Amino acid sequence: MKGRLLFACALLLIIAAPALIMASGAADSEADTIKFGGVWPLGDITGEQGSKAAQLAIDEINANGGLLGRTVELVIIDSEFSPEKGASAIERLANIDKVDFFVGGMASGVHLGQIPIMKKYQKVTMWTGAASHLAEAAVGPDQDWYFHLHPWDYNQGASYVTGWNAIAEKYDEISIDRWFLAYEEGPFGSSSFEATKMLFSDLEVDGEAFQTAAAGGGDYSAVIERAKKYNPDVFIWAGYDADALPLMEQSKTLNFSPALYVGAPPGWPADFGNSPLAENVTLYGMWAPAINAVSDVSKRFSDGYVAKYGALPATYFAPLGYTAIMILAEAVEAAGTVEKDAVIAALEAIKYESPLGEIISFEPSNVISHQGIKNQKILQWQNGRQEVIWPFEFATAEPVYPFTPWGER
Repeated sequence: MKGRLLFACALLLIIAAPALIMASGAADSEADTIKFGGVWPLGDITGEQGSKAAQLAIDEINANGGLLGRTVELVIIDSEFSPEKGASAIERLANIDKVDFFVGGMASGVHLGQIPIMKKYQKVTMWTGAASHLAEAAVGPDQDWYFHLHPWDYNQGASYVTGWNAIAEKYDEISIDRWFLAYEEGPFGSSSFEATKMLFSDLEVDGEAFQTAAAGGGDYSAVIERAKKYNPDVFIWAGYDADALPLMEQSKTLNFSPALYVGAPPGWPADFGNSPLAENVTLYGMWAPAINAVSDVSKRFSDGYVAKYGALPATYFAPLGYTAIMILAEAVEAAGTVEKDAVIAALEAIKYESPLGEIISFEPSNVISHQGIKNQKILQWQNGRQEVIWPFEFATAEPVYPFTPWGER
């Protein structure tokens, strides 16, 4: 009887052995994968192209042997511009997908919903979006796992002051004494308005909110009429890519053509430059294809993106998404591990030559310990291209001034 029992057990082990080996192999394979968890609004151009560029970085890393001899993977979840869905995406990435790092991001309102979940898991995070200082305050000090690439609103504002003063000093005909800001009703727009008032406190600044088309709005007539009556030297709108063309169309209909017409969305529609309405519109950004002419790193990124996706990126969130992955990858290689403290130490020492045309390192901002980029660039649509007009060391064209009246197009 005892012999039969031993035989039966041995037989079961033989039968089960292949399954056990397969299960063990699957577990080992899972452990051998380094996972990046990305959250973007995939229905918006910033999220679509930011996530695509991040995947481009993943593909390049794997083509070169992975990280530490391990395959890398990017798990992407759509935030749909919703704080609730953005937060649940972080929860899923941490609990179900078991990612090593959080990357991506766009929209301050969404990020405010994500930050409490991020603080719960404290995974090393490389965030590409969220400009509102309210998001920085929500992260708080002493969160050494949190790295922020995008400038905060006050960083952006300070760079705009520097840039516009430099432009006005170089070009005597350009006046910047009187400002009007049309801003979307959310945290991004309202913080932009408050920062503009504070930073340009020695100038005349007024503004009014509108409901962005990204949230179901799209009628800008009231804010345009208010701006027209104010008669600013500089008109700026802060909203999303969905606002760009309808806002320009309504401005033309209402015959509103300020000397400087400036757009400040995180991203523009991919075909915006093809519209005659785009000509001589000024914008803020961190990258444009024109930078390929002054940066070899930018050109390599741009060529790789075109080779993979068949078109140039139309938003700086593309090189930001790529940069987020590459900075983390460089830190993991330097650390020789994905262990959190070692990766943080490597990130604190990093100097990454980015496709944005500048070397990125991290230093404290007003609240957090690890802020990357602090400046935006001033660009202008000319003949369908975004040309850099400031900083002058990156300039690819002279500014066209004043903004061409609609009737002369």
